[in-house]
Amino acid sequence: MKETLLSQEQILQIQNSVDIVDIVSSYVPLTLKGKNFFGVCPFHPDHSPSMSVSREKQIYKCFSCRASGNVFKFIMDYENIGFIEAVKIVADKAGISLNLDMPKLNKLNQNFVLYDIFNIAQKFYSNNINTAIGQNAREFIMKRHFDSSIIKDFELGLSLNSYDSLTNLLLKKNFQLKDLERTGLTAKGDKGYKDVYINRIMFPLYDLTGKIVGYSGRIYNGEKTSKYFNTKETEIFKKGELLYNYHRAKEPARDQENIIIVEGFFALIRLYTIGVKNVVATLGTAVTKKQALLIKRMAKQVTLMFDGDSAGDEATNSCIEELNEIGVIPKIVRLEDNLDPDDYVLKYGKNKMLEKINNPMNVMDYKLSYHRKKKNLNNNLDLSKYVNEILEDLRKIDDDIYKELTLKKLSDESHLSIEFLKKRMDDGKQQLVILDKKIPKRQNKYIQAENSLIYYMLNNRDVITLYNEEKPRFLNQNYRLLARNLVAYMKENKEIKTSNLLTYYSSDKEILDIIQSVIQLDLKDEYTIQEIKDYIHVIKEHDINMDIKRLQDALKTETDRNKKNEILKQIFERRKIECDGDENNDK
Repeated sequence: MKETLLSQEQILQIQNSVDIVDIVSSYVPLTLKGKNFFGVCPFHPDHSPSMSVSREKQIYKCFSCRASGNVFKFIMDYENIGFIEAVKIVADKAGISLNLDMPKLNKLNQNFVLYDIFNIAQKFYSNNINTAIGQNAREFIMKRHFDSSIIKDFELGLSLNSYDSLTNLLLKKNFQLKDLERTGLTAKGDKGYKDVYINRIMFPLYDLTGKIVGYSGRIYNGEKTSKYFNTKETEIFKKGELLYNYHRAKEPARDQENIIIVEGFFALIRLYTIGVKNVVATLGTAVTKKQALLIKRMAKQVTLMFDGDSAGDEATNSCIEELNEIGVIPKIVRLEDNLDPDDYVLKYGKNKMLEKINNPMNVMDYKLSYHRKKKNLNNNLDLSKYVNEILEDLRKIDDDIYKELTLKKLSDESHLSIEFLKKRMDDGKQQLVILDKKIPKRQNKYIQAENSLIYYMLNNRDVITLYNEEKPRFLNQNYRLLARNLVAYMKENKEIKTSNLLTYYSSDKEILDIIQSVIQLDLKDEYTIQEIKDYIHVIKEHDINMDIKRLQDALKTETDRNKKNEILKQIFERRKIECDGDENNDK
């Protein structure tokens, strides 16, 4: 019998069957320092290891961008997938077989109707290109020296030369017009609702998990219009957050420890035909920060192979700058004769292309070539500009050996001494200026006590038990909410572990956010029961002091003698409780 949902016991069994260090290290290299492992955080532009992974607690946290969680959360954020999909990946890695009813689970996604529409549209487009109607489109593809397997492997399709054929089909399938418009496949026209794509070869665009979320339609009959036309941005399609072929390329890229970036669909497909599978393409725009982070996660080495013309040169330089921002130094392949990778393979063959890929130039050799263009190095002004541009690029590089080798080349070329060039490079370094940097306020002992108590409650039944017996009142409302939940959780579960709590509350965003904020507290892991009692005492003391202050304020405005005496009595009782607490705490 298929299951629509997994029980908490099943999910925890899957979680506890793996070691988070093993899982994270399969994505990001980790180094043991003390009792924790450290690596470069994949969730922000990180130049030095700022992510800590705890084998003992089975959680990770980044001290820079504040990302944190357990093994499921890491995979969700790294792969850009949902919780159940992350559970399935961990189960696969652990060798645990799951029998999930994925169609029913997919219905839990609020955008499932959009995916359903794209699935029907894909069948429609695929059918069109494989019938007599698609003969011209197929011939266009064959003339580019691709065989029919490419149409199948890359799910190429054809939109008809018709006003509303797809729209009518989808309406007959009982989809609503508002949802058709949401996909970007249908739009309002002069004669009612019409198909957005008419008479184009259709390239499906996929999200990071391999679901179709849009299309790029290409002309093939020589029409005088845009060669490619992409789906508009929607809830599920954000062009600057995706890379074409990501879902197919991520495993080959990790296996080969190299990801190749190209510009166009046919360039990518051509590389596939010669066995190069670790390749993705941009979607017609300059590489964005989010795309750069995706690229960084795919492999240790990044190789840029944009078109060989001047536009490709500019795109290469722009991409280098974006990757430099996140600590990635790519290798570069430049193709002669202004050719793109598709035409290059057709002209020079597979072996010449593989030789190019296997022997890329380093980024500074490329920069030397890039900045040298359109300059006369016999002209002192041009030479000065050239040297300054190279030095500016070198300042962004952390590798001292790399810098030294490049400076030697620059010295030979410019006839300037290495010592002079080094001084110029060092003199031009910009001092790091942090605007509006907030100086952290020194925490008072009450806030420190609250932070410490709630932090240690996440991993220890004894601490939760002490809290429940003493019932100190947290000033922080989020901590009060979390503490109540931890007491309830303890009554139902024997083991208290932060990693388990993150799974248990995975569908409760409010509690989950509070737990993740507590994880980020930079506190020592060791503690004593006496320290816990001290924290509880400080919190209670603060609560009593707040109560006394409230009563004192009331006393100032009270005019009735009897009521004043009653307030004074209450103040005395509060102070007595405080003194008794101090005596007990000293014992």
